[in-house]
Amino acid sequence: MSSLSSSIADLRKSYERAELSESASHTDPLQQFDQWLQEALRAQVPEPNAMTVATVGGDMRPSTRIVLIKGYDERGIVWYTNYDSRKGRELAGNPFAALQFHWVELERVVRIEGRVEQVSAEESDAYYNSRPLDSRIGAWASPQSQVISSRSVLVTNAARYGAQFLLNPPRPPHWGGFRLVPDRWEFWQGRKSRLHDRLCYRLEDGVWLRERLAP
Repeated sequence: MSSLSSSIADLRKSYERAELSESASHTDPLQQFDQWLQEALRAQVPEPNAMTVATVGGDMRPSTRIVLIKGYDERGIVWYTNYDSRKGRELAGNPFAALQFHWVELERVVRIEGRVEQVSAEESDAYYNSRPLDSRIGAWASPQSQVISSRSVLVTNAARYGAQFLLNPPRPPHWGGFRLVPDRWEFWQGRKSRLHDRLCYRLEDGVWLRERLAP
């Protein structure tokens, strides 16, 4: 084993900030998520809205990337992207995904699984129109996940679309929102001696069942 690998193997941290018990948690996982996200916002952790999205392609190979949550309610968790991107193509073929939030400073992880659907055109339009102008132009300029020869391709595209649309670019037809409709949640709270707290919520006959998992 190399010295670098050895030093990584020796890294240790004791998780002792908080606990997660059945009596102190919500019976509705959305309420529990809302509480934890609000606490992450108040704690000013870096990018509390960042989440990993995992999808699986037709070749059965999983892939992950970081996106930003842009909304959540009883219908599910929403983010926006290019529908022609790798994740968009994979979701078109297999409309199931997993999300993960990792708030390192709070020693917390939230995992969410479920079916994914596109949000309505009206929702996508409303969010797109709320974005800064350069972000709206960027949605046109970037052929997301495609091979490009250099960064100049993006710069040239941005200049071209900026000149074409000026201050009012419409939403690209290939760009919009996805909503994951959860059927499984897991809340992970780091604890001492690696005896972490894990509460799992799974949907059964329209009712959320809460169970404790071994760490």
